[in-house]
Amino acid sequence: MVRRRTRVYPDDPSGPFPAPPATITDREGRPIEIRPLADGDREPLVDLYVRFDPVDRAQGIPPTGEERIRTWLEPILADGKNVVACHDGAVVGHATLVPDVEDPAAVDDPREVAWELAIFVLQAYQRAGIGTRLLEHLLGHAGEQGIDRVWLTVERWNAPAIALYERVGFEVCGAESFEQEMSIRLE
Repeated sequence: MVRRRTRVYPDDPSGPFPAPPATITDREGRPIEIRPLADGDREPLVDLYVRFDPVDRAQGIPPTGEERIRTWLEPILADGKNVVACHDGAVVGHATLVPDVEDPAAVDDPREVAWELAIFVLQAYQRAGIGTRLLEHLLGHAGEQGIDRVWLTVERWNAPAIALYERVGFEVCGAESFEQEMSIRLE
């Protein structure tokens, strides 16, 4: 899964961002634990995506159907940097960074690897501030691991997502007919 290409990143870095773990209170008054993905989180994460309403899928992800979800998660969990939001023992949000090279450890200079971002919050937990905090903690987690370049694509009409990304420091760096590419440089 090599997606190497020239990508523009902002000159000025954004951050610093908080690193997980943390417990926050969302706008609904629920305690939400934000932490790096743990070994026992695979099945709760699959459950999140099984319960995810397909109407909120973007760019074909997450896939539908448990087997397709498991297949999709394999490289994300193997190679990605993952942070989850949990409430009452259930995973209710997931943010991931996936490297733009097959083996980031084989790259001489880790700063040459760019990481693609994806974030999902279960519908019953959306618009409660969880996505913002989950994203901030993922970026803090990434910064701790020496990651400094992150990018994403978002559907142009997804104004809430674009506003979230801009709030944390992402800038538009490219556009195609249906998608907008954004990037951030971390401190």
